Amino acid sequence: MKPNTIQSIKNWATEDRPREKMLEKGREALSDAELIAILIGSGNSHESAVGLSRRILRDVGDNLIQLSQLNINDLMVYNGIGEAKAISIVAALELGRRRRFAEVAQQPKIKNSKDAFEFFYMRIADIEHEQFWVMLLNPANKVIKLVKVSDGGINGTSADPKRIFKTALENNATALMLCHNHPSGNVLPSDRDKALTRNLVNGGKLLEIKILDHIIIGIDKYFSFADSGLI
Repeated sequence: MKPNTIQSIKNWATEDRPREKMLEKGREALSDAELIAILIGSGNSHESAVGLSRRILRDVGDNLIQLSQLNINDLMVYNGIGEAKAISIVAALELGRRRRFAEVAQQPKIKNSKDAFEFFYMRIADIEHEQFWVMLLNPANKVIKLVKVSDGGINGTSADPKRIFKTALENNATALMLCHNHPSGNVLPSDRDKALTRNLVNGGKLLEIKILDHIIIGIDKYFSFADSGLI
């Protein structure tokens, strides 16, 4: 083998090959890079499939959530990732996202902020502009439906209290969970977020509709008004 030439995965020890490793040790034994390497099959003239996968992951901070935000063209920037490989990666990550949503949907009762986060996350985590959503709940805290209240820009969105409470009354909701995203990743509430939440809490008291929480979602984390004592 010439110096500086990357050895093909086919020439690796059997136990180091991702596919064989999965067959022998199970899927849990594989790293994220090895799983992606199975998807793409090969690397380029300077990197094995695993090496290329490690570099792609490194560029997104080894964060699968950030990786899922890359589109096909973003992935095709990498030497060795053509359209077919990029589509395979995007499709696999989308399946993972849908699986998570399916798991959440099987337990439609909201017990805490984490439950609410899981429901909302599937809807807005990868959106590059702000959106405001409301979760309508019945007296048993079971989800009636999720409603998108507004679309905004990169730095903000607005929510009309009249529309929110009208929707709640039409669906016989007795409680609400509020949620919006911060595409910047900073989940701390702004003064505007706090003022809107106070107004909705006060309005809900008049209508006997309780505002249980307001969740702000970042890239891979969230802020809960209730958990922070702001409701």
